[in-house]
Amino acid sequence: MSDSPADHPTRPVVLDIWCELQCPDCRTALDDVRALRARYGDRVELRLRHFPLEKHKHSFAAAQAAEEAFEQGKGWPYVEAVLAGVENLDRDGEKYLVDTARGLGLDAEEFDTALIDGRHILIVDADQAEGKALGVTGTPTYVIGGERLDGGKSQEGLRERVEEITDLLLAADGS
Repeated sequence: MSDSPADHPTRPVVLDIWCELQCPDCRTALDDVRALRARYGDRVELRLRHFPLEKHKHSFAAAQAAEEAFEQGKGWPYVEAVLAGVENLDRDGEKYLVDTARGLGLDAEEFDTALIDGRHILIVDADQAEGKALGVTGTPTYVIGGERLDGGKSQEGLRERVEEITDLLLAADGS
C-alpha cells in the first residue's frame, strides 16, 4: 500500500474574507485578494463571508445579491464590480445591484426576485452570526489558520501576514 502524496490530495488552505459590499475599505482590500489569488491559485480557497454593517443601508441587500451571483456562477466578478462602484450603491441601492448583474450577463430579473423573496437571507444571517462569534467587528477581516486579522482598523501589512500564514500551512501540508 503506497503512502505517496498523490494518495492524499491536498486540500486548499481556506481564507475567509469577512466583507461588506458597501465598505470602501473592502474595495481597497480587493487588490490584496487579487494578489493572493494570483500567487496561490487553487491552493487557497477564498471564501466571501458576509458582515453587513448597520451604518450602510444597502449592505444587507448587497450581500444577498452576491449570493445570487455565486449561485449564477459569477460571484467574485460580481463582488468586484459592486465594490468598484460603491458610490453608485450608496446612491442607487438595489437598482445598482440589479444593473451590475445585468452588466455581467447574469439573469437580472432573477436578482430582483431574489432580493424580493429573500432566498439568501439565511446565508447572510449565518455568516454575520459566525463573524460575531469569532470577534469580527469590522470589514474587511480575514480568518486563516484559526487567526483573525482585522483589516477594518488597518490593512497595513495584512497581505504579508496572510501570505506568511498561508505559506506555513501549505508547507505543513506538503504543498
